Amino acid sequence: MASVLIVDDDSHIRELLRFYLELDGFRTIEAADGGEALKTLDAHKVDLVVLDIMLPNLDGWDLCREIRQYSAVPILMLTAKNETIHKVRGLRLGADDYLVKPFDPDELRARVHALLRRYRIATEQVITLGSLALDASTHTVLCNDVHVALAKKEFELLFKLASYPGTTLSRDQLIEDIWGYDFDGDERTVDVHVKRLRDKFPEETSSFRIVTVRGLGYRLEVIV
Repeated sequence: MASVLIVDDDSHIRELLRFYLELDGFRTIEAADGGEALKTLDAHKVDLVVLDIMLPNLDGWDLCREIRQYSAVPILMLTAKNETIHKVRGLRLGADDYLVKPFDPDELRARVHALLRRYRIATEQVITLGSLALDASTHTVLCNDVHVALAKKEFELLFKLASYPGTTLSRDQLIEDIWGYDFDGDERTVDVHVKRLRDKFPEETSSFRIVTVRGLGYRLEVIV
């Protein structure tokens, strides 16, 4: 069960966040200001932080900066300010995503799930499937002991599919996890990248294949 730290000085917002996150099976911990949040992070293992910007004692900007000095935990920032400059500042300080109050609870839940999926992929450094070896720390790929050059998004797509062999991943999920929640392109982007991967890893010489699941998405299958 993933643990989410909710940092907001508004008890009603904390209650709302707690209700919807626990509805999805998350364990929640709460802090009303930045100082309390730092103490909580020292005492508990946390998988994600939902962080309000306007906090007493230590505001969200400074708290985000402090967290990034020692942790790569995903941070979703909340604010009532919908100005681009605030979003850019948060992302530059190390936030992973940004949501403006008032927010749609379903969007909040979707963003939390997407951040956790992306973080899981980022923390898994090496995947080996038959003759295929992927190293996320160096973005290197070996197939039959031969290095294969991939563009950044090609690597991330292959790594994502290889993280869940035998599982069908939808185009929407792949776009959200690899290109980001706010990607303004379309699902054909995934199709184009899959075609490039198939060209570089023909079934005849590879230990896997990427299968199209009509109407749903793609699945990586290991060839025995």
